[in-house]
Amino acid sequence: MKIAAVLVLGVAAAAAAVPVATAAPVVNPSDVRVSTLPKEVESCTLVANLRSDPEPDEIGIMLVNELKKRTSQSGGDTLLLSVKQGRVEIAKAYLCRASRPVVSTPSPADTRTPPSSAENVAGAPPVQKSVLDDRPVLRYVPKHDELKYTFGGVAPAARIAPGTRIVSWTEDCYDGAVTKPGQLPSKVQLPGHDNPQTGPFYVEGAEPGDTLTVHIEKLEPARDVGISSSFPGFGALNSTDRTALLHADLPETVWFYKVDRARGVLRTSSQDGKHVWEVPLAPFLGCLGVAPANGEARSTIVPDDFGGNLDCPEVRAGNTVYLGVRMPGALVSFGDGHLAMGDGEIIGTAVEGAMNVELTVDLIKHRETPWPRIENADWLMSVGAGRPLEDAARIAFKDMVAWVREKTGLSQMDAYEFVSQNARAPIIQIVDPNYTVLVKVAKNRLPSRAAR
Repeated sequence: MKIAAVLVLGVAAAAAAVPVATAAPVVNPSDVRVSTLPKEVESCTLVANLRSDPEPDEIGIMLVNELKKRTSQSGGDTLLLSVKQGRVEIAKAYLCRASRPVVSTPSPADTRTPPSSAENVAGAPPVQKSVLDDRPVLRYVPKHDELKYTFGGVAPAARIAPGTRIVSWTEDCYDGAVTKPGQLPSKVQLPGHDNPQTGPFYVEGAEPGDTLTVHIEKLEPARDVGISSSFPGFGALNSTDRTALLHADLPETVWFYKVDRARGVLRTSSQDGKHVWEVPLAPFLGCLGVAPANGEARSTIVPDDFGGNLDCPEVRAGNTVYLGVRMPGALVSFGDGHLAMGDGEIIGTAVEGAMNVELTVDLIKHRETPWPRIENADWLMSVGAGRPLEDAARIAFKDMVAWVREKTGLSQMDAYEFVSQNARAPIIQIVDPNYTVLVKVAKNRLPSRAAR
């Protein structure tokens, strides 16, 4: 990924580092602070020059993670990084040894409304700083009346700097209304209160034409049960307003799943109690998105180019999601925790559950991302959403062709052929107002330069 002029991956304006007389312990690579301002390390100790020549032209999150790892291995806690025209000009490891405390907040209890904390009192929550670096940490547990039900059109819950780690929680897709067997969502859930969102968070300096990076660090069930259900007029095999059929709606039905954390599975039984089955526990965020362009507000059941209700299992811990900024501040939010889901989400829901969430929001300036992208150490992944299904697939395939060109320098036709023979394209969901398709290419299959 080429980044023009300046790569903004750390705190835009951190406090000056404090000089130390003795060596600090090696920090975890994920806790290495990334700075783009030489003045921030003037009082620090240089421990290693990490720049090699030539450095790869294509720079992205994986290269930055490698440089952070080398900084940690060198005994540093801060990476000074400068990138111009896709090439690393400066990559140096410094020992700065910041020492600012983090204020803890208890995890939400197994209740519909999470407990309030000091951060929720009198307005927006304060942003703390981590013990090992100057990376801000926002600990935010929303009250129920602070949850949002659209992407866009709502005021931010907090303002954060690029590089902020958010430690939070989000309610299930039923707005916490379904609490016991026998309850039907259509009877106990308020209309329009689907997929409540935590946030949105205003990212300082984010402007249209930039890209937000969201690195998901940890997702875990916040309760000991998950819930799945069918809905009237919804689902791949049900009659809907878009798929008009003469037969009556399938019956609204609810399944409660027990979360077995020790075995990593979810367990439920048939409606008559005569059969049981298990599903592997695989948490991910069904919703992750920014505010749509032009001040538009969109329902939280809709996936589109801004992200939203993607229902994509790859929005999981360990992966980085790239979202194009559409409005000043980006206004990123997340919700709709999924404990597990099969391809297609054909009944209309996953195994839904409240989720404890830890993620880091960062910013790449002057880099447009037309549709959501996902990356990890092994895969490049593009997401497309639309109807009919083949148009959702075309969006994702087209974006992957463009991404492969950015990574390799291939011509459009060569990249088209490469993706055609190497891509995998699971159908994510075929129930929402827009369908979702994921196209993925293994990084170890990317073309290398031919020997001359």
